[in-house]
Amino acid sequence: MPAVARIDPKDVFTPEEWARFSKRSSWLGLICVAGAWTLIFAAGAMFVLWPNPLTYILAVMLIGARQLGLAILMHDAAHGALHSNMKINNWVGEWLCAAPTGARLNAYRDYHLKHHKYTEQPEDPDLGLSAPFPITRASLVRKIVRDLTGQTFFKQRRAQLFGGLQKGQFVNPTTAHFLIFNALLLAGLTVAGYWWTYFALWIVPMATWLPLVTRLRNIAEHACVKTQDDPFTHARTTLANALERLFIAPYWVHFHGEHHVFMHVPCYRLQGLHNTLMDKGYWSRMHIAPGYMSVLGEATNKQAAVAA
Repeated sequence: MPAVARIDPKDVFTPEEWARFSKRSSWLGLICVAGAWTLIFAAGAMFVLWPNPLTYILAVMLIGARQLGLAILMHDAAHGALHSNMKINNWVGEWLCAAPTGARLNAYRDYHLKHHKYTEQPEDPDLGLSAPFPITRASLVRKIVRDLTGQTFFKQRRAQLFGGLQKGQFVNPTTAHFLIFNALLLAGLTVAGYWWTYFALWIVPMATWLPLVTRLRNIAEHACVKTQDDPFTHARTTLANALERLFIAPYWVHFHGEHHVFMHVPCYRLQGLHNTLMDKGYWSRMHIAPGYMSVLGEATNKQAAVAA
């Protein structure tokens, strides 16, 4: 099928507005990356200093959400929007965002740009994430249980780490940076005397909360969205509240409708872009949900009891 339609920003914004929204900062993206890592270590330190079940659950949720945050910032780097210097953009996107959680920037960039080119069409590589919806509540609960018990994580990582065996490779070469970064992280924590935190406060969040919030992100972005020729209908925007932004949707990822129309706008400018679109009346052309519970309501609006 042909590529989806595009909108010329000049048809929506004044030259001054578009210059402001499209500008790539030399420091805001780096501050976002530094902020993600600062919160990861702060959440871990909170549990180390005050070890109890409540602080552990809170740490796992905060760290897992920031691991998703690193993936979101890698996504910005894939669009060349993380830094104004492309070499810095790619290095930070690869080693401080992609590698920690097992992605590769270049591979993701090729995959993701195809998603933008063929959004919700048969050629869209992400179509399988949205096509099954709506589903039953029971099906969603089973998926959540698989996420929070580590089943999703182990299934994905087994394929990622050992998928190369079918090609005669001991380790899938696309995971080399993941292994290098995580080995360095474990070594650093071991030298500091906190080797156990690598497993309790890095791997556990990655195996539990990260799969869940990644699933919620995928559902919110495209599930049950009635895509039409109008690019403003290609994705959902979710009006996340403060707690949702802290634990589910960091770094303005909930403005996905805006991102699909203007995909090279840096994430830290999406709030302002959204506000301007609302002032101009574009809300009437967009699929906007009031929160993530509303999204799950749309995604589970299926009466027939169909197994996942």
